[in-house]
Amino acid sequence: MSSKSPEARPIAFITGASSGIGAAYARKFAQLGYDLILTGRREKLLETLCASLEQRFGIRAGYILAEFADPDQLNDMVDTIKRTPNLRLLVNNAGYTRLEFFHEDDIDAQVDMIRVHCEAAVRITHAAIPILAKHRWAAIINVSSIAAFTIGARNLMYDATKGFLLNLSESLHILLKNTNICVQAVCPGFTRTDFHAKLGMNDDHEIFKKHRFMSPEEVVDKSLRCLEQDKVVCIPGWRNSLIAFVSRFTPRRILYRFYLRRRGWRRVKN
Repeated sequence: MSSKSPEARPIAFITGASSGIGAAYARKFAQLGYDLILTGRREKLLETLCASLEQRFGIRAGYILAEFADPDQLNDMVDTIKRTPNLRLLVNNAGYTRLEFFHEDDIDAQVDMIRVHCEAAVRITHAAIPILAKHRWAAIINVSSIAAFTIGARNLMYDATKGFLLNLSESLHILLKNTNICVQAVCPGFTRTDFHAKLGMNDDHEIFKKHRFMSPEEVVDKSLRCLEQDKVVCIPGWRNSLIAFVSRFTPRRILYRFYLRRRGWRRVKN
């Protein structure tokens, strides 16, 4: 149990906290004595998580059901941030992907991903900074992805929006460098969550045989170690670090050819 009184305890606001990485952040910050405000779309999971963390760590945990693609619900989250003077940590984790090709998918579904990954993080972060700046120490963690360093066809919008979060985080780091606010973009690779289950990939799917998956707890532990070191871009796992390095420094023309060959596609010539 935290030694601080409920009135003095810092608060962590975590989006997409129903399960996976978001829930792992919630468990970790509860262990560290933070009160929690969690958001997500699956009430039963949020209710169970909050109850268990309150009982185990003696903190206060509440949740708000939120669909960030809905402007009204996003505005409610912004208002909640503005009414939280003890806010000390913000984790922008809400996210998902779609397997449909961009030009074959419903455009509103593609735009919704921009709203959830990008607009929500921008609006919530903008509302949080004036409050975070009042404390001796505060942090913003944006959950990006190793996909931010890569390019692809199947996950085009996911890659693009995660790249936005990475660039946003690095720019905020420069902007807020002389303040008390630390900014981090954590870029995990394959992580054992229900992310893939939502896409219809069960436990015996081929993807789990091809790739080494980290646990959400491993990702969060690495994120917090990076935060202690004031490391802006945090890439959990040496394989993911290697992918990021190669993607960053390989000439783009070569990278394009690699992806085309990987997909078995050829460029159409006139």
